[in-house]
Amino acid sequence: MGNLNVCVLGAKGYAAKIGKKGTVTDVTFYDHKAGTDSFTLIEPAKHPEKLSSLFYAVAMSEFGILVIDKIDAALGESIVMADSLGIGRGWVILQNYIQMEQVAPLLAGTCLEGYEVREDDPVKLREELIALAKAESKEPGEGTCGSCPVDSHFNVKGVGTVVLGSVIDGWFRKHDKMRVLPTGKEVVLKSIQKHDLDSDFGVKGDHVGLALRGVESDELDRGFVVTTDPDVKMTRTIEGKVSLVRYWGSPIKEGMVLHIGHWMQMVPCRVASVDNGDDFRSAKVRFDLDSDIIHRPGDKATIMYLEGGKLRVAGSVILE
Repeated sequence: MGNLNVCVLGAKGYAAKIGKKGTVTDVTFYDHKAGTDSFTLIEPAKHPEKLSSLFYAVAMSEFGILVIDKIDAALGESIVMADSLGIGRGWVILQNYIQMEQVAPLLAGTCLEGYEVREDDPVKLREELIALAKAESKEPGEGTCGSCPVDSHFNVKGVGTVVLGSVIDGWFRKHDKMRVLPTGKEVVLKSIQKHDLDSDFGVKGDHVGLALRGVESDELDRGFVVTTDPDVKMTRTIEGKVSLVRYWGSPIKEGMVLHIGHWMQMVPCRVASVDNGDDFRSAKVRFDLDSDIIHRPGDKATIMYLEGGKLRVAGSVILE
């Protein structure tokens, strides 16, 4: 049983040609299932108006489809976001007589440079995505050590609290005891569903619904993390070298208000100190966050500046 999470960037509404529409928030999900294999398409419905819509769609994904019907600032920002989050596998679909020669300079030097060009044929794309999902099939290992950031949550009559999200790492099983961060509350995983079918486990890449005992829906929020991984921690201050994107034209300055994005979190922060050294693109920076950010040691987080105009993705920093 394999599943592939795919962000569909660029032209809006293209995912509807390939999958069946599901949950809609500031991102829209489209699903397709064939036998035991499936894929989930994730479209940033509110981008470019809301940068968070783009961030969440890409953060949940392992594969990208870049549908280019025009070359504009929103396309450029989508490419920079996918590069920042390391979505190195994917396809390019060209529309409106746009040629790859026009697009190649935008992808050069990014992890999207190796994206393959595909025909604008939703039926063939659907078949190829299912084949990729089948190849991605994973089984849980020994023990249990996985995490699922919360995208949405609600109460279901007769079931209780349900959260929806994508397994970001590792695996877990039905009946596992899990922590809910940042509250630290312990819950029991009553059941797992994948594409409306019951399952005994969730593994990295699965888009899941988790029924939890021991927490109410109104105690949760998007960005919370349900985990069995003891290494997952919370941090309020980040210190380290930043890696600014090549298009970012000015240094980060003390006092700037930015956002740090990781998993399904976008946490406001203030720059407490900066040492630009010889290269402002790899400055040593201390960020004081408004609230804890949940992560594993060594994870990479995205730096965003919402007042950045046409480019709001500034770079990245490692979370220790």
